[in-house]
Amino acid sequence: MSKALRLSEKWFHRGLWLVAVVFAGFLIGLGGTIVGDLPKVEAPLRVDDFLDKSVAQALRDRVQGSQQAQQEAQTALEQAQLQRSKARSESQAERETFNNWLAARSVTQRAEHDPEVLARTQALDALKQAERATQQAVEAQQQALLDARQAATAAQQQLNKLESAAYEKLTTERRRVELRVFLYRLALTLPLLVAAGWLFVKKRKGTYWPFVWGFIFFALFAFFVELVPYLPSYGGYVRYVVGIGITVLVGRYAILALNRYLERQKQAESLPDQERRKELSYDVALARLAKNVCPGCERPVDLKNDKIDFCPHCGIGLFDRCGPCGTRKSAFARFCHACGASSQKAAPAPTEPATPT
Repeated sequence: MSKALRLSEKWFHRGLWLVAVVFAGFLIGLGGTIVGDLPKVEAPLRVDDFLDKSVAQALRDRVQGSQQAQQEAQTALEQAQLQRSKARSESQAERETFNNWLAARSVTQRAEHDPEVLARTQALDALKQAERATQQAVEAQQQALLDARQAATAAQQQLNKLESAAYEKLTTERRRVELRVFLYRLALTLPLLVAAGWLFVKKRKGTYWPFVWGFIFFALFAFFVELVPYLPSYGGYVRYVVGIGITVLVGRYAILALNRYLERQKQAESLPDQERRKELSYDVALARLAKNVCPGCERPVDLKNDKIDFCPHCGIGLFDRCGPCGTRKSAFARFCHACGASSQKAAPAPTEPATPT
């Protein structure tokens, strides 16, 4: 159809389409901001909202206290192990010294060394006793560490059980919130889609069509782009049901539109040639001729063949003769391309071939 427009008219149409796109862009930006802010109408949910706060706080205090005791027991254990290692080292060194001294004494066999034997033996026993004390201290700290660890584990298990039930409630409530927010979005976008459909049917060819188309683009984007990502999943049922519903509606509309179109074409093809050409818009006829199709039935026709004056499919006149100069020209042209005479002065169209009986 663009080939039938004047040059300035083409640029004006392009500019108006640009207005429609820019208008739709601003509407989409505004709509996206509103849709994005809709979740803020619901209060944010936390797991603590579904817990017995007193019980949960007591368990957390127990866990924290047990972990602190565990850390302190670990530090004390490390110190006790260090003291045990030190006592063992001193006891081992003293035993080696004593054994060496006993070996030297057995060689000399001097009786005056007997009191020293007793003293060294007592000192060695004292070191052994200190080593045993450090071992007991290590065992005590190990027990304290084990008790603290078990207490922390038990308290944590109770807290986890309590929080697990709370998380289930939180998940359920979040699904409800998501559904409510989705319904908010649907209540906002569905009327826009309905309004866009009404504008498409009634106003798309009006004076302010750029704003109409801009709003239609915005409504389609808001419904199919802004809304679809927020569909609650529920196993995918919602998404598939919505897809099936939209497909059925679009398919039904397309089928009915096709049937209406075919019925109109049958009725148009049954009219006389002159009436059919009067019913056709000049711009539509030129656009179809530019595509090498019949303006009446839209079937392909070899327009370059100068022997074809009528459509072989529907019989509508495609070419006639100029009245003043007799030049062969398009039957839909308003003026003769050879002499410029008006088509009102054109000779009658060639007689349609008789339909064989």
